[in-house]
Amino acid sequence: MASALAAKMGFNSLLRKPARSFSVRICTMESDMEFSCEVKWKGKDLFDLVCRTLGLRETWFFGLQYNIKDTVAWLKMEKKVLDQEVPKEEPITFYFIAKFYPENAEEELVQDITQHLFFLQVKKKILEEEIHCPPEASVLLASYAVHAELNVASYASFVNASLFLAPVQVINLYQMTAEMWEERITACYAEHRGRTRDEAEMEYLKIAQDLDMYGVNYFLIRNKKGTDLLLGVDALGLHIYEPDNRLTPKCSFPWNEIRNISYSDKEFTIKPLDKKTNVFKFNSSRLRVNKLILQLCIGNHDLFMRRRRVDSLEVQQMKAQAREERARKQVERQRLQREKQLREEAERARDELERRLIQLQDEAHMANEALLRSEQTADLLAEKAQIAEEEAKLLAQKAAEAETEMQRIKVTAIRGQEERRLMEQKMLEAEMLALKMAEESERRAKEAEQLKQDLQEARDSERRAKNKLLEITSRTVYTVNDLRPPGGMPQELSFSRENLSFDFKDTDMKRLSMEIEKEKVEYMEKSKHLQEQLNELKTEIESLKLKERETSLDIIHNQNTEQGTSKQSNFKKVTAAEQSLRSAHMFFNIELIDFCFMISH
Repeated sequence: MASALAAKMGFNSLLRKPARSFSVRICTMESDMEFSCEVKWKGKDLFDLVCRTLGLRETWFFGLQYNIKDTVAWLKMEKKVLDQEVPKEEPITFYFIAKFYPENAEEELVQDITQHLFFLQVKKKILEEEIHCPPEASVLLASYAVHAELNVASYASFVNASLFLAPVQVINLYQMTAEMWEERITACYAEHRGRTRDEAEMEYLKIAQDLDMYGVNYFLIRNKKGTDLLLGVDALGLHIYEPDNRLTPKCSFPWNEIRNISYSDKEFTIKPLDKKTNVFKFNSSRLRVNKLILQLCIGNHDLFMRRRRVDSLEVQQMKAQAREERARKQVERQRLQREKQLREEAERARDELERRLIQLQDEAHMANEALLRSEQTADLLAEKAQIAEEEAKLLAQKAAEAETEMQRIKVTAIRGQEERRLMEQKMLEAEMLALKMAEESERRAKEAEQLKQDLQEARDSERRAKNKLLEITSRTVYTVNDLRPPGGMPQELSFSRENLSFDFKDTDMKRLSMEIEKEKVEYMEKSKHLQEQLNELKTEIESLKLKERETSLDIIHNQNTEQGTSKQSNFKKVTAAEQSLRSAHMFFNIELIDFCFMISH
């Protein structure tokens, strides 16, 4: 009997079904994930699994949201997942998004993943116009979004960024083409060079957190008189709005001035800390909405009080690790920046060496041509001197012949008085001719002597040119060796007479002069204060605005700007970072060689 009973129990155990599971799809701002969950899992089990997968430790800002009928709800941490009103179709879709917003993103957001998820969520809300953004802020936010998402050194990597990174309502509000928007975004983007993606995302959040609708959850309510109103819940407190004005609250209840919040069925009651202040009561449309309002009130109030207490050990540890990581990244960035700067300087030095090498080769080629012309001129002068000497000899021979003729005429003069007179006249003419020919011979001799002197001077100049050329060559080798890169091998330059030239016109050599100047480049001043940038952008595009396309939120925002009234926060700070760039300039001066030969013909 016992063995039969044991066999039956074993058979029943084989027939028993394994524990059931269900699948879920988690949609984050960046990607989707799917998990297989056990039936007994609570909301916290699923939430912790998602946070571990993302490497997220600042879990108190986020939650799992799901759609239910015509509204949304948040998954409760203490209840089983399947015991809540979640969709029945598998995989069950949850949205992992920020449920609560920080008062000051720069001080509260510690992890990079937390900052990145907030950046994506806030940007999505601005582009979908769930958060109203004025045009001047849209341009600046678009430039930071471009830098954060592309993280490139050049704006040329993206086209028509304004169509994707600025709200459609803002683009349609102005008579501006996509190129005009890109031009303004480019001007802002150029000021962000050198920033990392994390820094660009933080600057985006610092600007976005000052927008009036940032972090506010709106709910339609009615007061005791039945008037339709909007209830806004955010990190600072509760705000009451007109239905058509979500920017300027009629009244506000900061969390530190609220003593109690309660609801019964559909009626909510807000009791201020000051008992003299009237109690505010309102009704909402559905019980499910009341629960959602209460969840947001409790969570925002808890975070409000938590910020004003000393950080827990976990948060202190996270902040210390974040500071160490930022310091390490800063050191790494500085190292990379130095390497980049040294590489750029080496490339500039190499380019300068190549430029100077080409310049010296051109100069040597010109000097060589000048030397060849000098040699040709010297040969021509020698030839002319030889011709002059031959002409002088010929004139001397003619002078001797004239003298002989004169003697012959004197001998024959005795033949007669008439002949004598005629002969005397001829002798006089011969003497005059001899005198002229003697003068011409003397002039030719002087000219030949002068040509000899010119020839000697030309040869001396040629010798000095050769010496100067040798001096240029030796000084060029010395200059290139001095400019060789650190650790590099010395470079030698060789010049031949075929590579050298000077410029001559006719027989006169002109003075060779080459001057090299390099002007210093001044960089434009760095970015101005954030508010000045916004005012400038607003002034630039104000004339292109189409008034008839303004929405009610645009009109209210303009009125608030003129009156100076808006939601205030003691923790909202916008700091503008400046980065100065240094540039190194190298100046090189090269001595020029002057040759001057005066050649007489």
